[in-house]
Order: sequence, then structure tokens, then C-alpha cells
Amino acid sequence: MPPRRPNVVVILADDQGWGDLSVHGNTNLQTPNIDSLARDGAMFDRFYVCPVCAPTRAEFMTGRYHARGGVRGVSTGEERLNIGERTIAEVLREAGYTTGIFGKWHNGSQPPYHPNYRGFQEFYGFTSGHWGHYFTPELDHNGEMIRGNGYIIDDLTDRGIHFIEQNRARPFFCYLAYNSPHSPMQVPDKFYNKFKEAPLPLRATDPKLEDAAFTRAALAMCENIDWNVGRVLAKLREWKLVQDTVVIYFSDNGPNSWRWNGGMKGRKGTVDEGGVRAPFLIRWPGHVKAGHTVTQIAGAIDILPTLTDLAGVYWSPPKPLDGVSLKPLLSGDAAGWTDRMIFSQQRNRFSVRTQQYRLDGDGNLFDMVADPGQKRNVAAEQPDVALKLREAVKRYAAEVKPFVGPDERPYPVGFAKATWLPARDGAGHGAVERSGKAPNCSFFTNWTKKDDSITWDVEVLQAGTYRADLYYTCPAADVGATVEVSWNGNRIAAKIDKAHDPPLEGREHDRVDRGAESYVKHFLPLRLGAIRLQKGRGLLTLRATDIPGKQVADVRYLILTR
Repeated sequence: MPPRRPNVVVILADDQGWGDLSVHGNTNLQTPNIDSLARDGAMFDRFYVCPVCAPTRAEFMTGRYHARGGVRGVSTGEERLNIGERTIAEVLREAGYTTGIFGKWHNGSQPPYHPNYRGFQEFYGFTSGHWGHYFTPELDHNGEMIRGNGYIIDDLTDRGIHFIEQNRARPFFCYLAYNSPHSPMQVPDKFYNKFKEAPLPLRATDPKLEDAAFTRAALAMCENIDWNVGRVLAKLREWKLVQDTVVIYFSDNGPNSWRWNGGMKGRKGTVDEGGVRAPFLIRWPGHVKAGHTVTQIAGAIDILPTLTDLAGVYWSPPKPLDGVSLKPLLSGDAAGWTDRMIFSQQRNRFSVRTQQYRLDGDGNLFDMVADPGQKRNVAAEQPDVALKLREAVKRYAAEVKPFVGPDERPYPVGFAKATWLPARDGAGHGAVERSGKAPNCSFFTNWTKKDDSITWDVEVLQAGTYRADLYYTCPAADVGATVEVSWNGNRIAAKIDKAHDPPLEGREHDRVDRGAESYVKHFLPLRLGAIRLQKGRGLLTLRATDIPGKQVADVRYLILTR
């Protein structure tokens, strides 16, 4: 009988910079549990992800650069991973693994983009990029919205640990996709109190740019992550699974503020070193050399081929992979390993990294060995290298150009029985506006006129009669508006006859003022009725035909159930 394949636990932090770990030299905080993975396994010295969240997650899922899979951005549908891409969850599930994801998916919401349709048998978390409240929030459990339990990172870890316990007799893939230290900056007191008034011996390269209060909150959130990583590692020990489990820890982009990051240039959102270099630690006793530092460059595109190689899962990728297996590097034997190029992209800005050089988004060349802070352009001194890398970037940009720019894909309706259409994926017209600068967890508000409307660009995949439910809030003084949903000449309407005006939540837990994320509140469903939807593409339109008060309602979701 062949040996049992190893279990796989992947832990992904959100907006945690390379410098946010004590193993990398940050004395402002302590992360002993994450650091232990470097002691007991391997730490990659130069590991590269994307400048922002969803693209990195897509590259981890597929082993391919995110643009090839249709991922253009982080919201309003741009985060969706094309259905033709094969995910690591699908590959491992077909090899006999039980698969679960706990946390932030961020590669599509409506089926077939939803994680339950991308290889994950168990999903508990949320599908968008930002979430507005981290204490007992609304979360998605296998397509049903439920209420979480306590602080979100602790809750996700509880669910992940339970999944491991339930499946420890067979190979499992547990993906803990944490959503911190991404803003809003919320963390329990027991972690925050340590940092509330703490000095910060290590500061951003330009301290004038650093918001010390934000840094303190981020460090507290990182220590909370470390505590939860410790809980997972302790359970693996308790259940005697350490020798049988590959554990990976990494982050999805550079830090989300100016803070200490080893003197690197750039932060989240940039294609410079500080925006794309991330922690990466991997442990598998007996297979990964303990205490080993890998100096060769690698990236998120390499995780899928590495894990399948380690697990002995042999498969035929339907499309060429950009990543390679890092297995030869994990034993400390780099003989025959050749230099390579790793590309970084943020919309129309491109950068490329080799073992020694980085060509930045403006075509400047930096010797990253002699000048890790990218302070001196050496293109004139190394014209051949600069030309070679500029040509490489030009070729890569041409390859992915069809996938850069506005996303014109519609949102699918009818692939599954129920389709959730959040405000994030809609468009407001007239005076209608979002509740926050970032669409992700926002709702529509300021709906005051009959000429106002909300639309969703959808493609009905299966014709039929659909029940429509609108999730709304409305103060008592404005009850009575009649709202109508229309599609290709078919219409249904209902009156908002019940007041529901809950308070906004989130501000009470913010450690610093939030930026892009909307505050949240509880929305009430209104049954609009049944509407006939023909197969095809068009605008699903929500408008009001009667407004007796000052406004119609605030809107979070429209749900269509076949």
C-alpha cells in the first residue's frame, strides 16, 4: 500500500508585511509560533506575491499569474477567477483530500465562482475583499449567511481546528485565509493593550509617513494571528499529526501602512520590493530541512506545483503553469537550480525580479544585492541587463494585455438555486451612492428619487421563475415606498411596509479611524415576489415607483432563488 499523502495546512495573512514578524528582525512585536516554522522548517528569504489581495490568492490557487485567470482587481467583479482555471483545491480533492477554506476567499461570489464550486467542500468566511466588522460578523457558511462567533480570526481558527479534528483520519487540505491585519483595525483588548502606549523602536524608513496608532493596531493584530497559529500547531501536536502535515505560512502583499519593513521601498499597492516581498515559511518534518533559509527567489505561483510535488499528486494542468516546484530547494540542495524571472503587476504597472536585479515600474534597474532599498538606478551601468529585463516585461505585458482594463464579465444567475447579488457588484444611478469608499462590504444609500436606480449586469444561465428578496433598512418615517425589479420587460413590485432602522456597527471596535471600509448593519429581507427570467444577458434593474417619504431604503443584497 502506498504511503498516506501528507495533510496540508496553508495559513495566509492579509496585508501583513515581510517586516511584521519577529523572525525577520522586528523587535516591535513577538511572533514565536510563526517563527517556529522557520526553526522547524524552511524560511524563504526572497518570496514574492502581488501588490494587492485577490491577485495573490488567484496565483496561489492556480500556479499561474493572476492576469491569465481574469483577475484584474479587488472588487466589483474584477476579483473573479475564471472558471476555466483549475484550483489547488480541485486538484487535491480529486486526489482524495477533504478540502476546507476558513476566511477570506476573494476570487468570486456567485456560483460557479463561489469557493464551494472551486474545489472546497467546506467554506466558512466571506467572499469579498473587505469586511466591515470583525466581532461576531455576518459570514457565509457553504452559501448560507449566518452569524459568526466572537473575534473573526479566533472564530475562523476554531472552525479550521474543528475541520482538522473531523478529518484527521484521512488526508485534508485546510486553508486558513485570515483577513487581518487588513483594516478596519479591530483586535481584542488582550492583544491591543500591550501596544496601546508602547514605544516603537523600529519605524518606517521615513518616520514622517508612519501613523503610529495604525502601526500599534497592526502589530496587535499580528500577535493575535500568531496566537491562533500557535493553537493550530498545538492541535497538530496533540493529535500526533506533525510528521504527516505540511504547514505553510505566508502573506498576500506588502504592509498596508508605512511601518518598519526592513528598509525596502514601497508598500501594499506598489510593484517595488516592499509591496511584493512577503514572508513564506514551510514545515514538514523529515522532508523539509529544519532551520534552512532558502535564498533563491520564489513566489505564490510556485505553491501549487510545490504542494502537489510534495504530496505525490500527479496531474496534468489544463493550461501552462508559471510556477515551478520548490521541492529541490527544501532539502538544501540547490544544485542545478537556474536563475529565473518573477513578474509583478498592478494594473498597467509591471516589474520583474531576478535573483540579483529588479526592474521597477518605471524601467529603472536596481541591484537588489548591493542596494536592497532601491536607491540607485544602475540601468546606465548595466545596459544589457536593463534591456533584457525591459524586453521581458514588454513580452509579458503583451501576453496579459487582454486581461488588463475594465472587467466586462456579467454576474451569473441561475447556476445554483440561489444567487446573491450584493451592493458591491451593482451600480448606483442618479443620487444613489455607496456607504463607503470601497465597494466590498458597502450598501447602497441616498436612494431618494424615482429617477434613481440600482442595476446589476447579469447573465441568466437557466431560464425560469425566480423569487426575489431585497435586503433593506428603512426608518419608520419613510416606510411606504414601492420598489420594482425589472428584467427584459418582466416586472415585479412590492411595498416596503415595515420599518427597520438598526444602528451602524463597527465604529465601537475601531482602534483607529477606518479608511475605505463601510460600517455595517443588519438588513431585513423583503419578499418582492416571483419574476420570470429568460436566458441571456442584461441589466437587472431596481427602482422605486412611489416614494412617500424622504428616501426609499438602504440596500445590501438582492437575492434570486430559482
